Amino acid sequence: MIVDLDLQIATESIPLPSQSDFEQWAALALSGYRSEAELTIRLVDAAESQQLNHQYRGKDKATNVLSFPFQNPPGLTLPLIGDLVICAAVVEQEAVEQSKTPQAHWAHMVIHGCLHLLGFDHIKDDDAEEMEQLEITLLAKLGFNNPYLTDAE
Repeated sequence: MIVDLDLQIATESIPLPSQSDFEQWAALALSGYRSEAELTIRLVDAAESQQLNHQYRGKDKATNVLSFPFQNPPGLTLPLIGDLVICAAVVEQEAVEQSKTPQAHWAHMVIHGCLHLLGFDHIKDDDAEEMEQLEITLLAKLGFNNPYLTDAE
């Protein structure tokens, strides 16, 4: 799996995962579907996330990850799959709230976003179950626990 990743850092949050971490996570998520992929991952602050979430989803709050799939024009085949915008502050906050390591939650957000770029969705229950199971399986390959388990489970 060849991943050409444009990592854009537009946040002051530190520490952040490395370029190679992001490449590994994206490659894992995309490997069963593409032999090569080109994508951008932009790491942003809460203000930029909120603005984009409001503009594109009508929700006036920062969110963990936004996915912007690329649609190839008819007759043109490119490895470009799209862009992910990940809010570092939200990911960090959620990791604490959900008792996860930051690294595990970052990996989950990249995998989750890449699956959206491939067309997976979680609006319908059956689709959500399929997507969540795939995320659980992929994260386990990285040595991370099921991200959907709560402390009570």
